[in-house]
Amino acid sequence: KQPPPPDQNNLFGYIEDLQELTIIERPVRRSLKTPEEIERLTVDEELNDIERAVYLLSSGQDIQGTSVAANLPVLMRQNPAETLRRVLPKIREVLHVAGVEMQLTAAVSFLTILQEESMSIHTYSHAFLHIILQNLEHRDAGVSNAWLETLLAVVEVLPKETIRHEILNPLVSKAQLSQTLQSRLVSCKILGKLTNKFEAHIIKREILPLVKSLCQDVEYEVRSCMCRQLEHIAQGIGTELTKNVVLPELVELARDEGSSVRLAAFETLVNLLEMFDADDRSQTVLPLVKSFCEKSFKVDESILVSLSFHLGKLCNGLYGIFTPEQHLRFLEFYKKLCTLGLQQENGHNDNQMQLQTLEQEKKYVSVRKNCAYNFPAMIVFVDPKNFHLELYSTFFCLCHDPEVPVRYTMAIGLYEVAKLLDSGVYVIHKELVTLLQDDSLEVLDALINHLPEILELMTTGGENSGSESKLLTVPDLIPALTTAEQRAATSLKWRTHEKLLQKYACLPHIISSDQIYYRFLHRMLTIIMTNNVLPVQKAAARTLCIYLRYNRKQEQRHEVIQKLIEQLGQGKSYWNRLRFLDTCEFIIELFSKSFFCKYFFLPVLELTHDPVANVRMKLCYLLPKVKSTLKVPTDKHLLQQLELCIRKLLCQEKDKDVLTIVKRTVLELDRMEISVDAFQKRFYENDLLDQEKEREEQLLLEMEQLEKEKQQNEGRPASISDKMFEKKRKSCNNFLLLKCICCLFVLGKEGKKSKLVRSQSFSTQALHPKYGNIDKCSNKSSATGYASSIPGMGKGSMLPFSGKCHSFCCYLCQSSS
Repeated sequence: KQPPPPDQNNLFGYIEDLQELTIIERPVRRSLKTPEEIERLTVDEELNDIERAVYLLSSGQDIQGTSVAANLPVLMRQNPAETLRRVLPKIREVLHVAGVEMQLTAAVSFLTILQEESMSIHTYSHAFLHIILQNLEHRDAGVSNAWLETLLAVVEVLPKETIRHEILNPLVSKAQLSQTLQSRLVSCKILGKLTNKFEAHIIKREILPLVKSLCQDVEYEVRSCMCRQLEHIAQGIGTELTKNVVLPELVELARDEGSSVRLAAFETLVNLLEMFDADDRSQTVLPLVKSFCEKSFKVDESILVSLSFHLGKLCNGLYGIFTPEQHLRFLEFYKKLCTLGLQQENGHNDNQMQLQTLEQEKKYVSVRKNCAYNFPAMIVFVDPKNFHLELYSTFFCLCHDPEVPVRYTMAIGLYEVAKLLDSGVYVIHKELVTLLQDDSLEVLDALINHLPEILELMTTGGENSGSESKLLTVPDLIPALTTAEQRAATSLKWRTHEKLLQKYACLPHIISSDQIYYRFLHRMLTIIMTNNVLPVQKAAARTLCIYLRYNRKQEQRHEVIQKLIEQLGQGKSYWNRLRFLDTCEFIIELFSKSFFCKYFFLPVLELTHDPVANVRMKLCYLLPKVKSTLKVPTDKHLLQQLELCIRKLLCQEKDKDVLTIVKRTVLELDRMEISVDAFQKRFYENDLLDQEKEREEQLLLEMEQLEKEKQQNEGRPASISDKMFEKKRKSCNNFLLLKCICCLFVLGKEGKKSKLVRSQSFSTQALHPKYGNIDKCSNKSSATGYASSIPGMGKGSMLPFSGKCHSFCCYLCQSSS
């Protein structure tokens, strides 16, 4: 069958494409080096590093000179004397005609040599300082700034006399009006650095006259630059000179005709608030600030963004001198900024608002974002007790702002807000739910950084509430948490999903065991089995293990364990079997040795027969941790099973990579010592920690049994059933409290207080330390009684803890009560 004839239009298209290719190819041919150029770029291989550097600087091209400049720190380390004698003079010559790239490279290299401290500062200043000063006034602003940065770093370590003769004295002429604009700008920045190097009388006599002169410069760029250096100068000259010299200059610059100068004056004024006394603040600073605020909307919108950024610092800095009327005025001004661009003062949009430029809209978004940033400071300004009356409506508006950057900033600061509100934190629970359900994943990512701490404050009613148990559960919290996880799962931002799953490990302290089981635990298992991102799967596996650890119903625990073994360990996909091994690693870390041996030891060993080499290889890496869970003679039969599996691997393994890992693992296993049932000195801490875990797991069964007995006794008279349950619960609590005190007492005698928290807590790796103190011991009064029964600890003895028990035991006891 003949192919169809080519389309005429397509043919012309091919020809045009070919012509374009030839056009592209021609410059490539022209860009090739000629034999003459290649010969000129060729360097004799027999030359040493110093000779090659000198040759390239003398006869090479600019790119070769740049290479030498970049290699200068290496040459200084290898042969400093020859580099200073032969290479550095050549660099000094070449820099006069060098291009921008070589100038920037040389500036960075000079700074690197200074930071490496490969020579004395005297030698450095003698060799390099003059080169730096010569290139400061380069016509390219980027090059000039690079050399200036190097010079300012050098000034930090130079002796005073060198600074005075080499830098300060020439600066008098460089700062004159007859000099170039670039020269005067550089002088401003150097003056700001020099004030920390000299005594006040030298500054007053030699530096302050130059500062005043530059503050009155004819160019607004110079005035603005000098104004920004006044903050550093004030810190160097002290409070008295600042009041007499710097403050009058700032007042004058605040009324400058240039908007950038006024902005610099305002920001410097805010940063220097702490240096002014109450009289200066009330008589000078406050009128200026009021003037800025009044003009910001009508006359000078350029200052609006900066004003909104510094408003929190400003309000709290001037707090002590505000009258009630001024206090209210500044609060209303802040509220106005929070809705800037969303509505007009009279409540309706006019034509001018509808024709806003894109630049104005961006400016208004920046203002509202800055207001969100300052929100915690404004809570302090109005007092947290007045939050609901004064700021809640503003808080609501910022959390529902149409722009993502504003909501993102609110999400970042929500933890600070929650801490400030303390016992009144329940007021903002709706906004927490709103931000959890936000359309933008950026907002969610910002919120979950401190989500465990926020939820802790929400459910315990604040740090100073005096609560001894969990309080209110946040309404709609669980649906919001599940929605947030599902949205993160369906996005392409797997790191956000991973972080969220890690933070969800705090939920056992926030919501009930049943809620976790029905709404979160099975979801974690689904993620492990279906998600395609390994870090996400591992995060879900670890969180699932923590949920399993806190689950208080034996039937539910057995169901989850069975699913882990059947769906992961015995799953059809080798990927699931790999994740089963990851999960077992977390179980070894979080649970007791006996728990792992009882449920997971044999299912793990079954994977020695796995048909996939990667699974067997991963198992080999895990075997040392598996062996560490055994105790003899109790687990002697399991040890025999382990040895049998290793023999089979050694004899039957055909994959050479797996066999190599098996042999390496065998050597590691032979070196391992196995724990015995009795405590051994060398394993004391690990055994104590494992015993704690084992007892906590036993408590789950005991607490479940107590609850069942309470339910069975509900048919009896209330007084009898309640007394029976309370008696058993108290006996359990008393045992736990005594055990905690004994552990503390014994460990204190051993001098291992650093390990105490680990032995008390439920899991050091499972939760952030912040979450460990959510639940508090409900029976403080019994502590002294049990302490007094321990030998050596009477009624007046101080307990080795602060009255709050943060152990898993107390968590369980309180949950049951």
